[in-house]
Amino acid sequence: MPLDEINVLFLFNNFAIDTDRRELRCGAELRPVEPQVFDLLEFLVRNRNRVVSKDDLLAAVWNGRIVSDATVASRINAARVGIGDNGEDQQLIRTVLRKGFRFVGDVHEQAEPAWAVVERARQDPVLPDRPSIAVLPFQNMSSDPEQEYFADGMVEDIITALSKLRWFFVIARNSTFAYKGRTPDIRQVARDLGVRYVLEGSVRKAGERVRITGQLCDAVTGNHIWAERYDRGVQDIFAVQDEIVESIVASIEPQLYATENVRIQSNPPDSLDAWGCVTRGLWHLGRFTLDDNDSARQILDRAIVLSPTYAKAHSLFAFAEVRRAWFGTASIEQCVSVARDHVRTALLLDESDPWAFFVDALVKCLDRKFTESVAAFRAAIALNGNFAAAHGYMALPLAMCGETDAALAAVARAIRLSPRDPYNVAHLHFAAIAYFATEQYRQSIEFDCRALQERPSFVIALRFIAASHAMLDELDKARATIAELLRMQPNCSIRYVDSLPQYARPSDQERYIGALRKAGLPE
Repeated sequence: MPLDEINVLFLFNNFAIDTDRRELRCGAELRPVEPQVFDLLEFLVRNRNRVVSKDDLLAAVWNGRIVSDATVASRINAARVGIGDNGEDQQLIRTVLRKGFRFVGDVHEQAEPAWAVVERARQDPVLPDRPSIAVLPFQNMSSDPEQEYFADGMVEDIITALSKLRWFFVIARNSTFAYKGRTPDIRQVARDLGVRYVLEGSVRKAGERVRITGQLCDAVTGNHIWAERYDRGVQDIFAVQDEIVESIVASIEPQLYATENVRIQSNPPDSLDAWGCVTRGLWHLGRFTLDDNDSARQILDRAIVLSPTYAKAHSLFAFAEVRRAWFGTASIEQCVSVARDHVRTALLLDESDPWAFFVDALVKCLDRKFTESVAAFRAAIALNGNFAAAHGYMALPLAMCGETDAALAAVARAIRLSPRDPYNVAHLHFAAIAYFATEQYRQSIEFDCRALQERPSFVIALRFIAASHAMLDELDKARATIAELLRMQPNCSIRYVDSLPQYARPSDQERYIGALRKAGLPE
């Protein structure tokens, strides 16, 4: 391709592929597609004058990595769906038997000269359709010049870690380090770089201690979203740096989601794009009520209709189905079946989506396959080590297996990663389950009471509080708790509770169910 023709628009059937912005549009509507699906579609269109073999696709889209025929087929189907085609009509993407695939649509190319692309990107950066953030160099507040390297290295690591969260648009290091040594106006930085959020901070060393502060700003409104201070010893400076980077990234992610949700709340649900629906769905899922769960299911269903190839929409819809089973509003078999189908779809669409493995782990937990569940949670964590919910929810199958110490360590890890996470209410409950298994009933009550303090509507905690009081022969408290449980969840019964994931050791399950009977839960 000539140097003066970098960005290309491929136009066909009212669709446009913008190779510079990596966008697929139908008219004025943005069509979200997974990055790998976009790469495949662009490759097919660029090579429309020939049949593209599977080996060609593996080399271009998967960087030579061997993947199954089913994976290739799922991406081809996703590309077809994205451009309004299907496997039967094959009006745009045709399968050539035993040969490969060919794009057969009538394509018009519209190229921009390089100088126009550069000038447009430099002078008029537009806000992306996903959270966009710039991390400014942290100020060295110490007299020690060595701390300059420590601060710069930390910022680089934060940028790298945020970049792994693929739903974020993160400005590269070289652009943000142009502001080093200056105190720029945050709003001007955002306008210059085309971002909505700016993270800034400082480093101060005193003796054998180092203090790092960070604050996240919404540069459009000027509001401060998040601020935190970290005080650490410097005996192992690299371990300190890793810990602080991890904490900052894990704290920022839920804060950005919360802020993005507030921003789109003023829009009616039927006006949201798929990303907006997913963001609002996450907010509802974090509220742990039956009504919010139903709202999440409706909104996420719309996201799937808008973008059938959006893996995370399928993953979160499956999560809402799992929640539905726990709320007892539908049969576990029905919910698990629906959730399993959506998880399978999500994994086919994007095998690197940590949410897909997260919900797959929950489905396996409902199936009482606890060892497989733990393995799936670990797969999610391998894809995103800062995924606090995956750490915390892994405590559930661990607790069910009687691995109390491992379960409590998982809860502690989750809360350390994200102290203000809405899912911490569930993590506290899983700690209570673990303590009940080891007959530490006071601790079990304490953790479930903490969960209820954070979310009074978290009805599930009442079951273990009642059972623990019964095991302590505090029957008045146990019966009062059961009365409150039935007020909030009238259909709760011994039969229903016994249909949920059970302790792996029969003696633990018998003790739990016996305690609920003793507390007065109806059969």
